[in-house]
Amino acid sequence: MTTLKRKHTDFIKKKATELGFQKCGIAKAKQLEQDARHLEDWLNSNQQGEMGYMENYFDKRIDPRILVPGAKSVVSLLLNYYPEEKCNEEKEDFKISKYAYGKDYHFVIKEKLKLFMLAIQEEIGAVDGRVFVDSAPVLDKAWARESGIGWMGKHTNVINREMGSFFFIAELILDLDLFYDHPIKDYCGTCTACIDACPTDAIVEPYKVDGSKCISYFTIELKNAIPDDVRGKFDNWIFGCDICQDVCPWNKFSSAHNEPVFDPSPDLLNMSNADWEDITDEVFNVLFQKSAVKRTKIQGLKRNIDFVMKKGRE
Repeated sequence: MTTLKRKHTDFIKKKATELGFQKCGIAKAKQLEQDARHLEDWLNSNQQGEMGYMENYFDKRIDPRILVPGAKSVVSLLLNYYPEEKCNEEKEDFKISKYAYGKDYHFVIKEKLKLFMLAIQEEIGAVDGRVFVDSAPVLDKAWARESGIGWMGKHTNVINREMGSFFFIAELILDLDLFYDHPIKDYCGTCTACIDACPTDAIVEPYKVDGSKCISYFTIELKNAIPDDVRGKFDNWIFGCDICQDVCPWNKFSSAHNEPVFDPSPDLLNMSNADWEDITDEVFNVLFQKSAVKRTKIQGLKRNIDFVMKKGRE
């Protein structure tokens, strides 16, 4: 039985590499008791803002065995998205998060996960489970931590010593017994670079982010008007924000991804502030046809641009 379990574990890790994932770790499916307390406190403090969906399916979020009956293992995967070529990121440039440069990661990773699941079933047999990529009540950062492929940084993003933090996280939750990895040491030490750099003070204390103060929340999740008290604090980010990751010392180890579909188009690379200000429906639909930026729609993007443009007029 032990030999078979080792064989299955080795196959899954090897297949993860073949499919282009940079890291694969495996944790025992269980209730995340400490994370449950943190999530409850976070919700009770209303730090989810208008992200009401975070209040749904609490039991499933903290225990994958409820989400996937019979679950025994959570396979966590990291996929690098750090770009070789960056869009303009000078102080006065309008900026979008690097993860949104290319094709929407949901589509890219979901396809890989489907192939992964099929390969597992072909190799091992009747394995039941589900695949996830930021699309269901799964605490993906917690499982990445539990599986030992990174630790939770003070900005609450997962950090890997070899890759930094510019990566997507995905999971396979399986009814399969495997050998399990273990959490690793937290290597943030006394560093507070991310906390010091956040212009809206969203990192209210180490390892705790008030989602309702985050620039990514304001520019993506918030559907109503952006509050005036954060005007002038966005550093011209119009979709998402990478500040806390850009200043993290561990991201000096970031290297360019090898997924061409994540590359920005030449048109996106060449966007000037004037181009952003004059963006039309037609240009938006061409630039972001299969991009995560479509989440905010052109109305939301124009709202964000207008908001950062007015910072000096108030």
